[in-house]
Amino acid sequence: MSTKLSDYAYDLPRELIAQRPLERRADSRMMVLHRSEQAIEHRQFRELKTFLQAGDLLVLNDTRVLPARRFSDDGAVEFLFLERLGPNRWKCLVKPGRKMRVGAKAKIDNITLRVEEITDGGERIVALDEDFDLYVGGSMPLPPYITRASNEKDAARYQTVFAQSPGAIAAPTAGLHFTAEILNEIPHALRTEKFSREKARQTSSFIRLTISERSMSC
Repeated sequence: MSTKLSDYAYDLPRELIAQRPLERRADSRMMVLHRSEQAIEHRQFRELKTFLQAGDLLVLNDTRVLPARRFSDDGAVEFLFLERLGPNRWKCLVKPGRKMRVGAKAKIDNITLRVEEITDGGERIVALDEDFDLYVGGSMPLPPYITRASNEKDAARYQTVFAQSPGAIAAPTAGLHFTAEILNEIPHALRTEKFSREKARQTSSFIRLTISERSMSC
């Protein structure tokens, strides 16, 4: 398997990128690669169970997406709040970056924030005049290829059905197609594990599903 990222580049016309999810999660298409025949088949995600074998392992990221997207009161700057560092201090991404250099100010809900620092990765460390939860009143951080504004429906649809632990700023998109019914149809042994990313001071939770023999008897 190639390790060159460029080998996986392909053209995807913008008009083929869905801007809204299907009404039913399980109706999403699923591409199946048959390795032995070197053939590709297109099925629906609801058929996942038919391709699982006893002993297979599914790892599900059950981190819950935060409403981390905010805009300045004048609409000139978009913020994606990554982490609360302490009272009045947050780490965030901003767009456009040129408007938010060190010392620059903006207002959200009429509360002033000021850029204290820019990290090596380009994140801004900002200080607020008053301490308040920026996730309250925020919107879901939809991917950049979704060009529409987020709405109330996204609060539910841009989460997996097994989301539990708050902390993500992007959904584990491969998991969005699962439904409670699909999971219930796959008898399994379950184990939840925590994975810490010390640098970001964030913790993700993962569910490990080991497929059992009886799930293959249907």
